[in-house]
Amino acid sequence: MIILGLILLLIGIFAKVSILTTIGIVLIVVGAVLFLLGATGRAIGGRKHWY
Repeated sequence: MIILGLILLLIGIFAKVSILTTIGIVLIVVGAVLFLLGATGRAIGGRKHWY
């Protein structure tokens, strides 16, 4: 999710499309939160690991 967010962010910046930039930032933040929760050992959505 973080990688997809980075790709959309870069496309949005280079193509000057603000909606892609916004979606990219949101995906990066959500991916980082899920990564941090998964790294601490908390179960997310009934799973021990979030892939």
